[in-house]
Amino acid sequence: MLWRGLARNLQHGPATLPAGPADTATTKALAERLAAASQTRLGRSLAIRHVDSGSCNGCELEIHMLNSVIYDLERFGLRFVASPRHADVLLVTGPVSRNMRDALLRTWNATPDPKWVVAVGDCAIDGGVFKGSHAVMGGVDAVLQVDLLIQGCPPTPAQMLEGLRALVEANSG
Repeated sequence: MLWRGLARNLQHGPATLPAGPADTATTKALAERLAAASQTRLGRSLAIRHVDSGSCNGCELEIHMLNSVIYDLERFGLRFVASPRHADVLLVTGPVSRNMRDALLRTWNATPDPKWVVAVGDCAIDGGVFKGSHAVMGGVDAVLQVDLLIQGCPPTPAQMLEGLRALVEANSG
């Protein structure tokens, strides 16, 4: 029975929908606006440090798509960095669990100024489906001042890019 199922899946392929075509004109305009705004504000590309403060990993899957060939984050002048000491933006996903509160604060303190905090997903905004749990303190704003909220469960990569563009443009000049 296992072999028949495996053979059927290999023959017919995955039952997922193909990704929609990316609008190249919109993508190019977004890339130009982001690059210009980050150069004006920082003199370089925008560095992002992702912090998972207790999420279910739904938002992380969408964040990983930002680095895929479809979105290619670096063409927008954005890049993920491994250390908060090199970051301009803390991209926080998930509700802040009691175990991750101190780690989130240490990451915030290690990030140089100017710095921004972006709460990604409904859980990071107000606790989402984890709201009311004894293990959760709430959204990111229960611990840090949040500069941008990106709603969704999980938000799409396009929503995240648009939010980051708005953040950079609002803080440039």
